Amino acid sequence: MPRPRDRILGNLETIYREAYDRAKASGDERRMLDLDASYQREQLLLEVLLDIRDSLAASPPASPGVDPLAAIETIRRVTKLR
Repeated sequence: MPRPRDRILGNLETIYREAYDRAKASGDERRMLDLDASYQREQLLLEVLLDIRDSLAASPPASPGVDPLAAIETIRRVTKLR
């Protein structure tokens, strides 16, 4: 059973919050800005992946003619960062 979306996003926030607080305590403003930008980017990517996961779980079973490996390859090509 997949982990709930809120738990996954909460874990991401916890990891970044701890790093952000350490940077803030040491007065490293540049690191704070970098962490903030990284958190926003990773949160967006994670939400997209969770949306894909949720849509695949809600989809009817694949028809016999569908190649799951080809579908995964298509997703990889579409989501590949340049």
